[in-house]
Amino acid sequence: MSHFAAAVTRGSKSWAAAELDLSGVADVEEVTERLRDTDPDATVSLLFVESDDAYLVILRLDDGEDLRIFGSDSIFATESRLGAILLGDIEEQLPEIVDEEVDTDEDDEERPSAEPDIEPVGDPELLADLGLPGGRLLELCAQEGMLPADLTAEICQAIGAGDEIEELREA
Repeated sequence: MSHFAAAVTRGSKSWAAAELDLSGVADVEEVTERLRDTDPDATVSLLFVESDDAYLVILRLDDGEDLRIFGSDSIFATESRLGAILLGDIEEQLPEIVDEEVDTDEDDEERPSAEPDIEPVGDPELLADLGLPGGRLLELCAQEGMLPADLTAEICQAIGAGDEIEELREA
């Protein structure tokens, strides 16, 4: 499996982005240490791990502590070693994503299912204080045709780090 990992950190004034090498990591604590080392003075450190145009995992540290994790799909933990490292300890399953525009009435059988094929796990509210509420994060993950790189770009734009992640990808 191929992956791309971008550390996005916020110091006292602005965001910065850097690619993070996750080769050879043994556990989520080692991933956390690498994220923390990116900018030890950061007030917020985020790690976006995109894998195989299918999965996105977001890790968050506040002042280098209190790890919070969100994964776009729990199946990533069973399909790759990196997925197992990042999502293996997450036990809580999020409620199913339901399309709110679909009315519930008697002709349910005639309508195609509005439920996506993903099972997000972790803390969808990990970016809420940065301007991206959990409901919006779940909507983005469920959006048809949205690749992990698109998700990362959209999320970073919403939290004010869009230019930094775009510059990192272009470098």
